Amino acid sequence: MKKILLLAGGYSNEREISLETAKSVYSELLKNKKYKLKIQEPNGNLIKNLRKFKPDIVLNLLHGRYGEDGYIQAILESEKIKYTHSGVLSSSLAIDKELSKKIFIKNRILTPRFIKFSFNKKINKKKLIIKFERELSFPVVIKPLNEGSSVNVYICNKKNLFKNLSKLKEYGEVLIEKYIAGREIQVAVLSGNILGAIELKPKRKFYDYEAKYNPKAKTKHIIPVNITSKQLNHVSKVALQAHKLLKCRGVTRSDFRFFNNKFYLLETNTQPGMTSLSLVPEIAKFNGISFKKLIEIILQDASISK
Repeated sequence: MKKILLLAGGYSNEREISLETAKSVYSELLKNKKYKLKIQEPNGNLIKNLRKFKPDIVLNLLHGRYGEDGYIQAILESEKIKYTHSGVLSSSLAIDKELSKKIFIKNRILTPRFIKFSFNKKINKKKLIIKFERELSFPVVIKPLNEGSSVNVYICNKKNLFKNLSKLKEYGEVLIEKYIAGREIQVAVLSGNILGAIELKPKRKFYDYEAKYNPKAKTKHIIPVNITSKQLNHVSKVALQAHKLLKCRGVTRSDFRFFNNKFYLLETNTQPGMTSLSLVPEIAKFNGISFKKLIEIILQDASISK
């Protein structure tokens, strides 16, 4: 009987979503009698608990910082335990929006123009507005460098930029990015193969945390995506290219904006959610892969970095 430890919860702003994901996955795996399962929080006793339970595989269902950034992956590597999703380097690169964007740009993947903003410098508001207007043009998007699930992301104009920036001061540094209007299209990659795409039409201003996880937000999920086969082929290839450039494994989901017949890659997520509202299970289901099968494939991809 294989022992599977589900790592969930954690310390990031996405703790609740991680626990929701764990519940969904646990109940699915429970139907399969060949597994001995345990849900574990990555607390101070993690290493002790890992050694006590001795899992064959750790199913990493953490989101955001400490779970998606290479931190927990490094612990699992040191304990020589196979784990799902991307490895240490891939995770740390993908969650760092500045580094991943630099990789995309270097490899001619279209991504919105950006500036890294540091709070430790003296702020001359007038000069900064001129700089952002010249280099990016308004509106702009401000976001932390290493959060997921659109946590603390704001679309700003000249009037509310500094008010919103002040909310992110705790991060020290943030990304200021040109806002790309247009359609929200997301593409999933599974085990190095294109899984499929989905379009999102949020009732809210954009596909933010509420739109992602609150059913009351009534975000419309459109699958198949109403684009030409040539466009679908192109955006799928870009998602697969990003997956490979970041040396990801398991499953990833790349987020795009489609505007003026161009796809702009915003980011690649190495730990996509697996709740009832999550996109990867929905894309998989549409393409004939059940939730159970999806989890099995992710488990099969578990490994320790070579």
